[in-house]
Amino acid sequence: MKTQFYTDRHVELVERCKLGERKAQYELYKCYSKAMFNICMRILNHLGEAEDALQEAFVDAFTNLHQFRQQSTFGAWLKQIVVNKAINHMRSRKVKWVEIEEWKETMEESDHIEETFGWSESDTMLEIERVRSMVQKLPDGYRVVLSLYLFEGYDHEEIGEVLGISETTSRTQYMRAKRKLTDMLVR
Repeated sequence: MKTQFYTDRHVELVERCKLGERKAQYELYKCYSKAMFNICMRILNHLGEAEDALQEAFVDAFTNLHQFRQQSTFGAWLKQIVVNKAINHMRSRKVKWVEIEEWKETMEESDHIEETFGWSESDTMLEIERVRSMVQKLPDGYRVVLSLYLFEGYDHEEIGEVLGISETTSRTQYMRAKRKLTDMLVR
């Protein structure tokens, strides 16, 4: 299998960072910090923890920059570090994941809600600002799975691996989060 390399508009900055140039590190930080902070906030929903996770992620990224092989963009590589740091912060809170065996029942309930209220994921995406504020009010477990699935593009298998939960638990948490979010939006 051939390794594919991606064009990265920040390749020069990354190379300068690898040489230990502090100014280049600051420039790279300015380029990515806002977007990465938003990821931390969506996962952690706490300003101080999000700031801590972001700082730790950048320290790790700059410390381990020699491991960046440009097989993806720097932003994609950094995003993975940020998501992992935020999730580690979340884990330190001792979030309790609920294992649900009645998967079919959850799916049927979800279908009923969509039929009753006419909400779907695409409809929800049209009201991003309203949804964002409601997402912040969700319980941690729901918010993390929903954010990783909808906003970060992870699938349930990946979410399960990252969070250390089963794929079924991820799907269940997502369905419950979606249902709770729908209820909040309908009110």
